[in-house]
Amino acid sequence: MNWLTSFLQSSIGRKLLMALTGLFLCAFLLVHLIGNLQLFKHDHGLAFNTYAVFMTSNPFIKFTSYGLYATIIFHAFWGLYLVYLNKKARPQTYAMVDGKANSSWASRSMGLLGTIILAFIVTHMADFWAEYKFGEVPYVQYQQDLNTLDVTCVPTDAIDSKMIQFTSNNVEYTIVKDLNKEVVEAFKEWWLVVLYVVAMIAISFHLVHGFKSAFQTMGFNHSKYNGLIRFIGIYVFGIIVPILFAAMPIYFFLNA
Repeated sequence: MNWLTSFLQSSIGRKLLMALTGLFLCAFLLVHLIGNLQLFKHDHGLAFNTYAVFMTSNPFIKFTSYGLYATIIFHAFWGLYLVYLNKKARPQTYAMVDGKANSSWASRSMGLLGTIILAFIVTHMADFWAEYKFGEVPYVQYQQDLNTLDVTCVPTDAIDSKMIQFTSNNVEYTIVKDLNKEVVEAFKEWWLVVLYVVAMIAISFHLVHGFKSAFQTMGFNHSKYNGLIRFIGIYVFGIIVPILFAAMPIYFFLNA
């Protein structure tokens, strides 16, 4: 195992760990975005609340989540550690070297961007994940007419599980934790909306540089697919994903 230890302590080994964990988090972002887009459905939160139950009850998802939490922590602090090592290796700046000419602002500011994103993740987890798991989230009862698919909802008493569903007289009843209401209430706070928007801007810059760098670190650096990697990094992870995430708090704030 000495070779593995030596490799992981090398410059390329450290970068490879960042690349692999970063790409795993990119995949998670897409899955998380698809689920969160349920918030835009005009069904009083039924789709989003049932999605939240699935994400916190499915055994495979729960197992993967533990790896995700560990990856987030590792990626964040390992990134800051690499920034520290880089600065330690270059304690002095040279007057004849113009860093701006050789690298983008995002690549020079990965430490700052990572710190902003880490602060956002802590806030986000405290507001929603921890509240859902350990807080007193209210319950709601949905009634969906199976003929018209119209949905009505009313607050209800807590039950012994996250969700129960049953059908009676062609009406499907769903009693579930109302995380949707927690989201709506949270995004009435202007400062939280600003934090989310700023965090999405930081994530945009972070991903534009990080996505491309991850593939370069793994050796995917060829004219055949560099264009595709650059396109996905810029337009998917740098523009579309952050805009859609930012649109959620803005939407609820403007419709409060």
